[in-house]
Amino acid sequence: MGWRDRFGLRKANRSGKARFDRATEDGDIKALIEFAQSRVGVEFFVEPETFATQTTAVAVATDGEWIRRRCGSPAVIRKVASKRGIPVYDVQIMGYPQRMRDWSARNKNGRSLD
Repeated sequence: MGWRDRFGLRKANRSGKARFDRATEDGDIKALIEFAQSRVGVEFFVEPETFATQTTAVAVATDGEWIRRRCGSPAVIRKVASKRGIPVYDVQIMGYPQRMRDWSARNKNGRSLD
């Protein structure tokens, strides 16, 4: 077995990327929209694509409650947000808001929306 086989490089060079994750579905975008419509002061934070997952968006409400869903590409979530007047930030530049961390700490044993 060659080193290319050992590290899966031959498979990675095939058309399409190997993913551990599922593809983005319409329900993912709908969940983000419904969350934004039912909460106050929602902002979207776009997370970059990784080897394991596609691009995701985190919707964070004023009280820190949040959900994360696949969005396919940053352009998709930016279009959704612009139609609804919701601000969009890049997580790599802005980071996550403190209220999100606080909410997660308070609800560690409770129900998670992720």
